[in-house]
Amino acid sequence: MTGKLPIMTEAGFPMYVVVDEESGDTLVTAEEVAGFFVDPQEELPEVAFLRVHDLNKSRRRAEDAALEIVNRRGERIGEYPVGRVVYGDMGAESADGKISSVSIRHFDTRCEYPEAAEIWRRWAADAALEKGEWLRWPVSYQSSWLHVVQNSWFTSNRRAARYGVDDVVYLDGSHISTKSGFFCALGEAVNGPGGYFGSNLDAVADCMYSSFGEGPPAAIVWRNFQASQEPLGHVFVDSIIDVMREFSVDVTTC
Repeated sequence: MTGKLPIMTEAGFPMYVVVDEESGDTLVTAEEVAGFFVDPQEELPEVAFLRVHDLNKSRRRAEDAALEIVNRRGERIGEYPVGRVVYGDMGAESADGKISSVSIRHFDTRCEYPEAAEIWRRWAADAALEKGEWLRWPVSYQSSWLHVVQNSWFTSNRRAARYGVDDVVYLDGSHISTKSGFFCALGEAVNGPGGYFGSNLDAVADCMYSSFGEGPPAAIVWRNFQASQEPLGHVFVDSIIDVMREFSVDVTTC
């Protein structure tokens, strides 16, 4: 890990929005959510929305709902289809009209990356992502960072493709110690901070093959290659290089 771990505070704005997919009606907007970003082995029976700003009291349920992540400007940056939802208990309403909490039952889908909640809060803040910011988090957060990258990338209607214009991509192996970290580094190198360029071998091939965007890069220079080869494993590294060369990408290791 390099740099300082970002300090996460309460959202302070309605970051979570539950929408009925069929009608487009907003059911709940809230600053925080509990019980959605959880390890599958620790799944709670209900999902609770905290510091609720708006609640559609006329709609107690929806058969096909989605949980949207929005940033401070109200732009949708992430989305999770959650299926059927039914309101449960409702907390007290404060003088400013906010409800302390609303529980929702029957979420068909939860996010299995517990750290994603903290990472989403950073992404939703009104500040641009910085180069190498994924490295400021603990190594154990890298799979969650990659999950947020992928979810946000496609929610923003971008495709699996190269949007950067640099024909030569530079990877620094000295910062890559996990497979998730490799894909974080590759996505950033190709498409800038928060950029996506695959989350597994097949997805990298899809990005290379895509007829959208700029096509595959002409070359990839993998610096400090030996430093990353050992933790990633020879089989994984050889497979990645094979995929790149399959699409005529010149790979240089140094």
